[in-house]
Amino acid sequence: MYKVFFNQKPIVLTTDIIHPKEDSPFFYVKFTNKKFIVQILKSKKVKMLYLYHLKEEKLWFYFFNMFKLIEAAGGLVKNLKTNHFLFIFRNKKWDLPKGRINKNEGVKDATIREVEEETGVKNLSIIKPLNTTYHIFKKNRKYKLKKTFWYLMDTNFVNELTPETKEGIERAIWVEKKSIGALKSKMYQNINLVISNYFDS
Repeated sequence: MYKVFFNQKPIVLTTDIIHPKEDSPFFYVKFTNKKFIVQILKSKKVKMLYLYHLKEEKLWFYFFNMFKLIEAAGGLVKNLKTNHFLFIFRNKKWDLPKGRINKNEGVKDATIREVEEETGVKNLSIIKPLNTTYHIFKKNRKYKLKKTFWYLMDTNFVNELTPETKEGIERAIWVEKKSIGALKSKMYQNINLVISNYFDS
């Protein structure tokens, strides 16, 4: 079972037959086309969409062929000197630094480059991979699927953070672990998933 987000609504790709309650606020269909999926998710009545196919490989094959895939990379960065974690504020949401992987660029190289560019943090090291997230977004009037590879990173950087304002980043800050929960109400669901998977594991 995998989750893809569309405007904060989860799309669950599953090979399991699910029997929802009559009053459940989600829609359940066997695999269908992109137009129908988007139409359903735009409904205010639908809070979640389940897409079913018997075989997992076919489920992903059909889904990836519906939307152009864009790959990105980002990091959850821990400051070794303060034990704080790095967050950015963009589009009225708390987020983690991330960005598109350039052509012929390695995923880990892209992760370090994007975190540096968006926050000004240096001396970054990648510790381990975290989960991979998916979300659908609209650009140039077309819906695309973004796949983001996440990594746990650390640094001993203590200088001033410099948010990349040309990318719409208003703030870049260090947050102590106990204060992260207060940001979740203004956090994208896929970011919330990365945070929860790391701290709850």
